[in-house]
Amino acid sequence: MRHQNFIDRDKLYGLLDNNIPTESQLNDILNKARKLKGLNLEDVAKLLCVEDEADIQKILDTAHYCKEEIYGKRLVLFAPIYTGNACVNNCVYCGFRTDNKSLKRKILTMDEIEQETLQLLRMGHKRALLICGESPRNDADYMVQAIRRTYAAKDEKGSTIRRINVELAPMSVEDFAKLKAEKIGTYVCFQETYDPVEYAKFHPAGTPKADYLYRLTCMDRAQEGGINDVGLGVLFGLVDYRFEILAIMEHARHLEEDYGCGPHTVSFPRIEPAEGTPFSLPENIPHPVCDKDFMKIIAIIRIAMPYTGIIISTRERPEMRDQLVKYGVSQISAASETNPGGYEENNTGAQFTLGDHRSLDEVISMMIDGGYIPSFCTGCYRKGRVGADFMDLAKPGLIKEYCKPNAMFTFREYLEDYASPETKAKGLALLKELTQTFSKEELKKRVEGNLCKIGDGERDLYF
Repeated sequence: MRHQNFIDRDKLYGLLDNNIPTESQLNDILNKARKLKGLNLEDVAKLLCVEDEADIQKILDTAHYCKEEIYGKRLVLFAPIYTGNACVNNCVYCGFRTDNKSLKRKILTMDEIEQETLQLLRMGHKRALLICGESPRNDADYMVQAIRRTYAAKDEKGSTIRRINVELAPMSVEDFAKLKAEKIGTYVCFQETYDPVEYAKFHPAGTPKADYLYRLTCMDRAQEGGINDVGLGVLFGLVDYRFEILAIMEHARHLEEDYGCGPHTVSFPRIEPAEGTPFSLPENIPHPVCDKDFMKIIAIIRIAMPYTGIIISTRERPEMRDQLVKYGVSQISAASETNPGGYEENNTGAQFTLGDHRSLDEVISMMIDGGYIPSFCTGCYRKGRVGADFMDLAKPGLIKEYCKPNAMFTFREYLEDYASPETKAKGLALLKELTQTFSKEELKKRVEGNLCKIGDGERDLYF
């Protein structure tokens, strides 16, 4: 089945012409956002046209309010496992592009995938993202085996990966059904750019990725293949970031209307330099997004789509990541490597340059200092609170009764099993403080009880 294009390019660009809101309009939009019901396309278009620094700060403050109301201090952690950098595509901005002859290529064996997984487990990770270039050598059947091997790996403490998300090229409904059968979490695929005219310039003809519509409609096929949660994203720097945000809104609307549930996550990568890829150098990026605008657009998506997870990777510098968690980001990768075999110090080519080289323990220490709860929680996924069922709990605020306790339980596991002595001491003090914040006495006692059980050696407790 060939799905239809739901992006009206001219309409979206037209919404950005001379659309700066008046002070009254801005205040009305932000007051509407504080009701936590989201915003429409026209509201978002006006916010994207805001340039005054004082008005941008109002947007940031509103995003901070929405983030605190919905997510509190929880911040989900994960790490990618790159299973291969062989790729048949020739995307001009990517280190994996087929014309990059300087890149050392590698597709991991199943034994190597297990070793990569063990390295993540030994850091303390519980959530992994499997990702690779597009190649016949790492097709859906290969990924099925990779998923099984990743879930099966167990470190010396008995820890396993509890949730695998995947970031893979578009595929058929039948192949999506194969992934669903392996109990994946979220399927992620970046459109890169929603502008069909510019898309053709960045994705040369003759490769699978050159097909704009096939990529645009991959989430339709994922839903039809039984995938409950999907993740959207673009590569910021290719075209006007304001157009991309409006297009993400339209994609979310399409999924909501046709499949009953919008995206589970939205990712926000900016182009970073990649070896052998001159296009990705700062002076060659067509529409670079400065830090001020980057903070603004993340804040806008947070208030426009308040219950959608926002992901920032280790592309960004520590200072920027530490700021963005205040204004909308709810998931971050930590201690990442972007080349196959990278956790085993395999000298293969990476997809892009990293900005944050901190260890997982260093990232968690930073989070504790900010009062954040590092979360490796997978309770909703394993309890079946996914897709539309998750949103039915999230929108009235009921999900918080599960998320905060479950985050605290996985945090306590990390402190007991993997944290440095300094991080453990700080973390236990934070947990003690957090247990006093539950207003319901019964819930407070249940949380205290589970935290004690974890301290005594029990693992994988969740509501």
